[in-house]
Amino acid sequence: MNHFMVLALLLPLQTYYAAYSQQGSDVFPVTYLNVSKDLALQKLLVEWDVDKSAHDAKLAMSFEIQVSRTSETTVWTGFHNVTLDKLGKPLHWTWHSDIPLECMSHAVRIRSKAERSKTWSQWSLWETVLGLDTSNSSEPQIFPSKIILEEGSDITFCCIGRKGQTIRDFSVLPAVRVFNRTNSQLRLLTVKNVSHHEAPHIHLCCTYSEDHCSAHKVYLVGRAPDAPKDLSCQTQDMRIVTCTWSQVGSTYLYGRYSPKYTLSAKSSQKMVQCTPSRSKQYACSWDIGQQRIWNVTVTVENPLGKKTATDVFNVNHRIYPTAPFQVWEKCTDTEITLYWNYQSSGIELFCQTEVLHPDGKVELHNSSDRHSPHKSISVGGLQPYTEYTARVRCGAAKHFWRWSEWSEARTIRTEEATPSGKLDMWREIVPVLGGRNVTLFWKQTPGFRANGRSISYEVTWEKIEDGSVPESISLSSVYNSTRIFIDKHSYKISIMAMNGVNFSLPSVLVISRATDNSTEELKEEQVNGTDDGIFISWKPRYIYDSYIIDWCNFPKLQPCDLQWKRFGPNTSSAVINSAAFVPGVRYNFHVYGSVANRASLLEKKTGYLRELPPLDLIVDKVELTFNAVTLSWDSYLTNESQPGFVRGYHVYVSPVEGNCSLKGSKKHILSDNSELCKYTIENPEKKRYTVEHLMSNTKYKLVVKAYTGGGENHIDDFMYIDTPYNSNMLYFLFLLVIVPTLVAAVCHWKKKWVKECCCPAIPSPNKSKVLSFKEFKIGSEKVLKISDCTPDMLAVDNKAEAQKLHPWSKLSSIPTEDKTDGHNSSWIYPNENVERDLPPTPTSQTRNWFENFAYFSHLDVESDPYQIPETVEVNKPELAAMLYQPHCYIDIVNEDTASATREAAGRKNGLRYISQTNVHCLGRRL
Repeated sequence: MNHFMVLALLLPLQTYYAAYSQQGSDVFPVTYLNVSKDLALQKLLVEWDVDKSAHDAKLAMSFEIQVSRTSETTVWTGFHNVTLDKLGKPLHWTWHSDIPLECMSHAVRIRSKAERSKTWSQWSLWETVLGLDTSNSSEPQIFPSKIILEEGSDITFCCIGRKGQTIRDFSVLPAVRVFNRTNSQLRLLTVKNVSHHEAPHIHLCCTYSEDHCSAHKVYLVGRAPDAPKDLSCQTQDMRIVTCTWSQVGSTYLYGRYSPKYTLSAKSSQKMVQCTPSRSKQYACSWDIGQQRIWNVTVTVENPLGKKTATDVFNVNHRIYPTAPFQVWEKCTDTEITLYWNYQSSGIELFCQTEVLHPDGKVELHNSSDRHSPHKSISVGGLQPYTEYTARVRCGAAKHFWRWSEWSEARTIRTEEATPSGKLDMWREIVPVLGGRNVTLFWKQTPGFRANGRSISYEVTWEKIEDGSVPESISLSSVYNSTRIFIDKHSYKISIMAMNGVNFSLPSVLVISRATDNSTEELKEEQVNGTDDGIFISWKPRYIYDSYIIDWCNFPKLQPCDLQWKRFGPNTSSAVINSAAFVPGVRYNFHVYGSVANRASLLEKKTGYLRELPPLDLIVDKVELTFNAVTLSWDSYLTNESQPGFVRGYHVYVSPVEGNCSLKGSKKHILSDNSELCKYTIENPEKKRYTVEHLMSNTKYKLVVKAYTGGGENHIDDFMYIDTPYNSNMLYFLFLLVIVPTLVAAVCHWKKKWVKECCCPAIPSPNKSKVLSFKEFKIGSEKVLKISDCTPDMLAVDNKAEAQKLHPWSKLSSIPTEDKTDGHNSSWIYPNENVERDLPPTPTSQTRNWFENFAYFSHLDVESDPYQIPETVEVNKPELAAMLYQPHCYIDIVNEDTASATREAAGRKNGLRYISQTNVHCLGRRL
């Protein structure tokens, strides 16, 4: 059991030892190493080898290579994989240095490893290639040595000083972006992405001191050449082959550094070398002899590189004929025949003719006759008396390669012929005394051709009805209109163009007979302009075979340059355009229908290419009241003088201070945010407008603007008005304030008189003129006598006393009963002698007197104006109270006898006296 355990432990150890032994046998260190440098290409050339057993085993091996520089660590590490062979040849590898190899010493070492092994060999010893940094030169040196730098590359320059000598400065001009590395004996400068545009020349300077440049070098920046372009080889005579090519782009290098081209041509039996000449392009030529197949290589090189281009061809397929010569022609009115010669050298050719028309059109015609000694070609379908330009070229009939150069161009004019087509004629008719003036206009239609050297026009007119002898007139080509006079009959007018060969077909117009019957005036219809012109439409009438529209290009001038245009019978609209049309000018159009060359006016149109704002409007008359203003502009014109159709007016009003809010208006905001009231008048013939609801004694600004389809002018020319005071308000104010004030002043001035009139004081009876009699007095008081005045009314107690008291006439009495406060008054006798019975007074009253108690100071009745005594009993100590109607009358009762001559004493009847003053009370007279 222990034996087997020992064997189990020994078996892995044996396997491990075998593997270790095998691994040790797969390590093949480098046995040979050699390093050299190629200064021209700036490369290190490395050569090495391993043990021959590795070659014999054809091992696949990996080599790790390291490169270092003086006083620097490893600057590059890479791997090189290779499979060895039994030949036992050394291995080679190259390394391109980014620093000139002259600047520093470089060292290389290598170690190896078989791919089946995991163990690297030991490093070889460093193999060093010395640089000039180890030399003992007396002057500094600048590298690289080549002076041509390739554009776009990164270049490192170095300056190497003498051993033990310190370089003070290493600079570059112009000042480009550099990276500087320095030690005491070596200076390095790296320029990134060298550009010819920034620095076509680079100057380097290396100095020991500040005094001068110890070493100086100039480098040129250029480009490697591009491959030759458009390499082409051909022959014209089957003896000499010429190859041409061109250069693409610039290398920025000239002189001895410019690109150098060489051509190498090979055939089965011949080798040719050629240095090209250059005019417009590079070219090389050589004699081909009997050789037909050639391989041509063109090489271009300069110090920065080399490029090539190749061409392999069969000479029979590269025939480039010479240009035809001795070209001449023969022609008719519609055909040209060209003739030419050429050098064929036994080559079968076919040719092509180019014909250039006057309108720029180019036609190509190929010839088919290959065997005629004089080549020719005919070109037909041309226009008479027209100049054409023709030229010829040829090419190989078999294996066509390219056309020859064009022959010299020939300018050829065809012969004259009869004018083709008709003239387009129109007319303008103006009635005059005894007939009509007819102005005829004509122009050449697109289908008309004069076909001759010179042209003239012949106009003929004749009367249709009686077949009179025609009249005619001839005009030169400079005329396009004429005027003739015809009477009121129908006329046929024709015009023909004439050249040196014949007349053209006639164009005919028929002028109808003039009639005195007035026809209804056609109403003008407004039309609109578009971006392309003025749009015209009309109602089609199927009796006409064509329509004509005429207009004036310059309607404000005379002559107005009448124009016209014809349309087919199925056309009912058109856009009329003209280079003479301008915005703001009104153009008038007439639409005619034509049948059998006889035209009739159908419709009138008027319109603008584009309407503009109208002319400024001036208000002629302003009528102003305290609350309204009426504006009139009757002189404003709305006719063709306007740059647009006047469609109405806008009236703008606003108080000078504050915003406008007039009734019936719309708000209008100006660009400065000020507000106006706007009224619109849509009838252009209404040239009067009243703005109402204004405020009196207010300043307003207003303006009237006409508007068209192009809008209206800028609102800036305001007129200003001041509304007057309101006279009604003044009158009312006068009545309300002034009149009462005047009345009050007068009353104050005449207050005494007013007081006496309105509130009179009760006068003293001593001052009464009525009581101026001397007969009756009681003490100092005067007594009124009835006969001295005529009372308004008289009241008596009984008829007997009444009869005695009325000596005038018989009284007619009308009884009137009036009760006041329940008191039964006496009968009242008015001055019309009305009589009334009165109730008897008490018997105690024995006497009755007539007295005017209104002037009797003993009656104290003024304490109550509405109550006066009615009767007085003399016998009693107190007066009887009587009811009194205010401002109506006064009852008087007398108890004392005034005079012995008047009445007997002891009379008991009493009388009441009513004042003769007409006193009204409660709407009735008492």
